[in-house]
Amino acid sequence: MAKLAFLGLGVMGYPMAGHLQAGGHEVTVYNRTTQKAEAWVKQHKGAMATTPAEAAKNAEVVFACVGADRDVFAVTLGEGEGDKSGAFSAMARGSIFVDNTTASAEAARRLYARGSEKGIGVVDAPVSGGQAGAEGGKLTVMCGGDAEMVKRVKPLMECYAAKVVHIGNSGSGQLAKMVNQICIAGVLQGLAEAIHFGQSANLDIAKVLEAVSGGAAQSWQMNNRARTMAANEFDFGFALDWMVKDLTMCLEEAAKNGSSLPVTALVGQYYRQLKERGYGREDTSALIRLLR
Repeated sequence: MAKLAFLGLGVMGYPMAGHLQAGGHEVTVYNRTTQKAEAWVKQHKGAMATTPAEAAKNAEVVFACVGADRDVFAVTLGEGEGDKSGAFSAMARGSIFVDNTTASAEAARRLYARGSEKGIGVVDAPVSGGQAGAEGGKLTVMCGGDAEMVKRVKPLMECYAAKVVHIGNSGSGQLAKMVNQICIAGVLQGLAEAIHFGQSANLDIAKVLEAVSGGAAQSWQMNNRARTMAANEFDFGFALDWMVKDLTMCLEEAAKNGSSLPVTALVGQYYRQLKERGYGREDTSALIRLLR
């Protein structure tokens, strides 16, 4: 049994922390909204803290799954000079910080450097699989950082993940997650256009999907989102607000490494349009709204 902390109890972090507790570990949670932490403790019988530092004190491994770069820095380094509420201020030498947030590669490298100064191992470990994957303990984790650190925390991550892959050095996990999001953006736009085309042609879309889902057009998005897209249902899954953030990071990184992402840029514009129209909390499959 390991003594762990988990920072951030959103739709992903809440069940992930629960899987760690169910795995026989001693988990202390922190969430900005105290009521969410109280609900987690009532459900999972762990402990809660009122600051990241309090949660991280004496923890062997500290996990985080928050919103973006600024949130990761807030829970690790505090809100400003002299602020001791961040987890790094309380973590002991030899402990490890695992960041399951989808953040920038630059943020991962900055935390790795700060952790190294304090003798803290840092692994950037964004996840894929969405809310359903988190709840089912079937996420995929893409890890960046030192191989020895990843090896030490892999058995813990397997409490909430079906696959854990060490990609490379610090920041590599976040870059791999960008690859993941680029793939999703293109597939979802293609799927949206295909369904729109089929419905405009007055085809029985259920029969069409039955036919094409067994061939080369098959994808996770088709299997899990095509029928709800056809039915105009989007109140679930990965909020497109987050996809706007993720694709923005992809394009910023592409500008640095010289890669060309024309489809990603276009789909990013579509997501921003949906966000501006008030659909930011809907699933990413809401792309089809713009075609109707």
